[in-house]
Amino acid sequence: MARRKNPAVPILRIKKGDTLKTIYAKARRAFSAADLQKYTVIEEGFPARQVLAELEGLDQEDTRKQKRKPKNDRAR
Repeated sequence: MARRKNPAVPILRIKKGDTLKTIYAKARRAFSAADLQKYTVIEEGFPARQVLAELEGLDQEDTRKQKRKPKNDRAR
């Protein structure tokens, strides 16, 4: 059976005497934009005009409700 050319988990080769600093440097060099794209989720957004129209409608509804309330809400 042939080996995969592009494994799912890339193998990072380090030497026995490598410090943590050099290991992190090798890991940063090995991590590519294609690797980052695997973990990035692009979601569909909402049109700003639609969101603004909904918020304005909610604000108008709230304003109407406040006008209907009696102003005699004193603490007894």
